[in-house]
Amino acid sequence: MAVLKAERMDHILLKEISHILQFELKNPKLGFVTVTDVQCTKDLSLAKVYVSFLGKQDRNDAGLRVLNQSKGFIRSNLAKKIKIRKMPDLVFVQDHSLEQGNRIEKILKDIQK
Repeated sequence: MAVLKAERMDHILLKEISHILQFELKNPKLGFVTVTDVQCTKDLSLAKVYVSFLGKQDRNDAGLRVLNQSKGFIRSNLAKKIKIRKMPDLVFVQDHSLEQGNRIEKILKDIQK
């Protein structure tokens, strides 16, 4: 039961955080960001938010700093939209899976040649 609730909360948080970042957070330093995954702990006290940025690494680091500085704003907006007893703490993590996938794909193409 707890796992199902955490998975449902992951999906809801992903959708709502994406909406907040796209339409409500007005910070030009953020750049183009995509929420790729959200993973809540079973007790819903912590939510790891995996994000991917478009651009070079220094731009990604700046975007991650903006997200960490905006954590309070994002959490308060989430609390207005999602009615739960305690909103999980947000931890933003840069998602490197797309880069790794592209690197693996390139290696496989090189092997075929």
